[in-house]
Amino acid sequence: MTPRHLRRIFNLWPPFLFAGIRVHEIAPDWRHARVQLKLAWYNRNYVRTQYGGNLFSMTDPFWMILVMHNLGPDYVVWDKAAEIEFIAPGREDVFADFQLESAVLDELRQAAAGGDKVLRWFDTEVKTASGELVARVRKQLYVRLKPGLRPGPDGTA
Repeated sequence: MTPRHLRRIFNLWPPFLFAGIRVHEIAPDWRHARVQLKLAWYNRNYVRTQYGGNLFSMTDPFWMILVMHNLGPDYVVWDKAAEIEFIAPGREDVFADFQLESAVLDELRQAAAGGDKVLRWFDTEVKTASGELVARVRKQLYVRLKPGLRPGPDGTA
């Protein structure tokens, strides 16, 4: 599946569609994603701000997907844990950006090279268009080289 195709699927997927979540970009190299949560009458909470569950949902799958596509099929990648810290009420549309650096991929490959499981936290800030911080989301990923595989000199199995 291409990043463009996945973006289209996400934008029609009922949990995102009906929450007001829109995926604006998944980079062709699977290294970056940008997601928006629109504030609308149908997705506000009791005090008319962004619903906390939607703030978390807008960030949920992206770290796992980006890491999975960059490490390739020789690795098992799963979500392991998550945390959200609410900083300020979301009174307007909010955005989350995910940027996967080469150094992080190298770190994961090296740590998983012996076949051990690797647990790593990834942080995402949810902000308004003007840059006001609304929430911090942390996702912990489980990464492991599939059994029986050993990485080659370029880091791939």
